[in-house]
Amino acid sequence: MRTAPLLIGLLLAGCAATPPVKTPGTYSFIAIGDHGYDLRHLDPEDTDPPMTPADFIAEERKDWAKDKRPTAEFKAGPYTIVQPSRGAVAASGMMSVSNAMRRWCETKACQFGVMLGDNIYPDGADGIDDSARFRDIFTEPYGRFAKLSPDFRLYATLGNHDWHTSREGALAQAAWLKANKPFYMDGFIYRVSPPETKGEVEIFVLDTHLLLNGGKVMEDALADDGSEISSADYEQPGAWEKPVTALEKAQAAWLSQALKSSTARWKIVIGHHPLWASAGSKYRQSEALRAAILPVLCEDADMYLAGHEHTLEAFTDACETALPGKAVKPLPAIVSGAAGKQRPLNTAFMRFQLAKAKGLKQLHAQGMVWGAAHLTLAPETATITFITTPDDASGMPVATGSYSFARRSGK
Repeated sequence: MRTAPLLIGLLLAGCAATPPVKTPGTYSFIAIGDHGYDLRHLDPEDTDPPMTPADFIAEERKDWAKDKRPTAEFKAGPYTIVQPSRGAVAASGMMSVSNAMRRWCETKACQFGVMLGDNIYPDGADGIDDSARFRDIFTEPYGRFAKLSPDFRLYATLGNHDWHTSREGALAQAAWLKANKPFYMDGFIYRVSPPETKGEVEIFVLDTHLLLNGGKVMEDALADDGSEISSADYEQPGAWEKPVTALEKAQAAWLSQALKSSTARWKIVIGHHPLWASAGSKYRQSEALRAAILPVLCEDADMYLAGHEHTLEAFTDACETALPGKAVKPLPAIVSGAAGKQRPLNTAFMRFQLAKAKGLKQLHAQGMVWGAAHLTLAPETATITFITTPDDASGMPVATGSYSFARRSGK
């Protein structure tokens, strides 16, 4: 009988026509924010008049009280003496964090990275002659990361300090980052899939400074106990800091469409301003940002990464306010903005924020540190590890906390 051979042949033919199942990979990257504080490019106000160490600490204490932080928790940040003024200024963690993350990546996988804005302090590029600034702030600390692999890239966004000079300056920085490896920037707003992830990871880059300046943002104000109070004042951005193009004016709509059209397994959104943070000095910007994009993120993103506050923090937002009545996995909201300057937490404000925000959980909060973050994207779980480095400028990496989150979207 020919039935058995025929059946076997049909089965073999069916197996040959079935495409092999692709096993999802695991990918790792670093997240660096607000790194560009270089003592060679200080604000004149930092050195004129020069401060003694005692003056510096007194000024830090005054700012602590002004920002309504609990006085018993006061801690002055590290300082250094600069020439020729011989004045004390806040020390820079730029090279310390770069060295720490480079050492970390020598033993851990680091296939790409993201730079979360405020890449240049105190004011961004001028668009005229920025070669020394670009060399000092980009090439010197992070150009060597190109040696990690031929495809290693640092995908960048801009922050408010990067916009301080002019639109021409912001465009000049973006053009330089696009043209010089290992950096990458395809305009102010873009999407990109790192080559080593083979399409399984896609990054969606927002310019949150332009986004916020397309509306009205109230100035921050806190009561003596650290609770929020309304202000009669609103932020007044320069004309060049406002959205101009159709894409700049419609970032939330672009993000929604881009996320929905993505076939990536992991959808990572980055911007400069955080959704949630604990320093208490920029919370109105976060409030406005949540109103603009949190529903979109809750619907289709796997996580949101930002800097702006010079802290290291991890939150999860249950999306109860953004998507009322809809059951979704909590959205990880990460702050990694401590790669250049230090900023304290405001523990009084933190308590009010967590009590007020429905469905918000804080997993990690560090202020007055230098550091960054390392993330690993496994097939179904993302793990973030916060890395700090000591104030002694040794550049040694110290892991200070790891947290895992379930994948929320993708195929």
